[in-house]
Amino acid sequence: MFRPQLPDTPHPPTTLTAQHQVQAPAPSAGRSLTPYVGAVAAVVVVGIVLTALLAAVAVTAVSVAVAAVVLRSLVTGATRR
Repeated sequence: MFRPQLPDTPHPPTTLTAQHQVQAPAPSAGRSLTPYVGAVAAVVVVGIVLTALLAAVAVTAVSVAVAAVVLRSLVTGATRR
């Protein structure tokens, strides 16, 4: 029922030869990156803390704005009566 259709003219398989060059490791500059791990961790932690503080300020600003709108509507409703 399901049989593959073979090509009319068979093509010989092409073989690609890839030349791999082995590179020597880059010479070290004399200092490893190990001392910078602590600095990177500190920068990440400070970034997370600042992002959390920014989110807290944004939530506070939204809640103050909502409270101001509610108070304004209450004050204007009381003066109309």
